[in-house]
Amino acid sequence: MNDLVTPDRAFFEQDPVALAPLLLGAVLAFDAPDGCVAIRLSELEAYRGVGEDPGSHAFRGRTPRNEVMFGAPGHLYAYFSYGMHVCLNIVARPAGTSSGVLMRGATVVDGIELARRRRPGVPDRDLARGPGRLAKTLGVPLEARGSDLLAPPFTLQVLAAPLHAASGPRTGVGGEGGGSRYPWRFWLPGDEGVSPYRRHKLAAE
Repeated sequence: MNDLVTPDRAFFEQDPVALAPLLLGAVLAFDAPDGCVAIRLSELEAYRGVGEDPGSHAFRGRTPRNEVMFGAPGHLYAYFSYGMHVCLNIVARPAGTSSGVLMRGATVVDGIELARRRRPGVPDRDLARGPGRLAKTLGVPLEARGSDLLAPPFTLQVLAAPLHAASGPRTGVGGEGGGSRYPWRFWLPGDEGVSPYRRHKLAAE
């Protein structure tokens, strides 16, 4: 039986490319003022740090926006995408190394009625299918950036044994970081929470 367990801080100190597939099947919950929703992660993307990964927000160094990526592992790096959608990442590696794992897709496993109210008219399979949808369904605001995912109002549990993962290029990343040299998108094949792959028009071959 593949039980859910609460990881320790050291679990998140891994290279994000190793960490991301281990997070597939993990359950993340957020207890917001209007209630709690929990999701099961089915799709993630790994991003390394300064000078290592041209697709990473930290590639060119520390900025006010990416500061959390340089902090303690297991914390939340949240940012606005296109000025509209909040995207949620789990900080990886020891502090100072600026790596993270983007939560791209999931399914709701608890709090489904609240999730539906937050995204009215949306089919259940699409509630958290995509990074912006995922954050809105959970109810996590941008202001939660820097929060410890191992402490209230968050809970995070991972599977005791990893699941089989597929991998490929990251979605919507332009340039070299979106090409086949960086197959750092990981997903559960056949899981309904996996978002459609969309290649950036400027992604490398």
